[in-house]
Amino acid sequence: MASPRTITIVALSVALGLFFVFMGTIKLTPRLSKDAYNEMKRAYKTYVRALPMLKRLGISSIVLRKSIGALEVACGIVMTLVPGRPKDVANFVLLLLVLAVLFFHQLVGDPLKRYAHALVFGILLTCRLLIARQPEDQPPEKRTLSVNGEEQPSLADAAPEKGKIKIS
Repeated sequence: MASPRTITIVALSVALGLFFVFMGTIKLTPRLSKDAYNEMKRAYKTYVRALPMLKRLGISSIVLRKSIGALEVACGIVMTLVPGRPKDVANFVLLLLVLAVLFFHQLVGDPLKRYAHALVFGILLTCRLLIARQPEDQPPEKRTLSVNGEEQPSLADAAPEKGKIKIS
């Protein structure tokens, strides 16, 4: 049976992966929702206007929106389908993207309701990464105690098994 830690990591990975595939797709194409797509276009135009450095670097709102959308889709697919270390890398990249988006929202002065979802999913990404990076609980190894220079088995090892009586 899978451990609660494993179940939590898998559930968070799939949920977060699907969410970011959905949000990235909205940034890339109007097929899912024309209104949401148009809102994303408008929002990214204000982000680029608020950060003139992006204009100087030659990054337009279209390039920024499509880059972030493509990264979200790619990392979302990895989070959902790919096992092992790549999930942690995708998690970290998505966390950086969420922080950038939160920065953009603060920069243009958006109210909390406009970026609350990014805040919540940033917290979930952080939790998933912290849980995934914790070492798996290992069963305690058989330890020996030193008494007068001689090694003795620990008390737990010396105790009889449940249901059996040791007669000596």
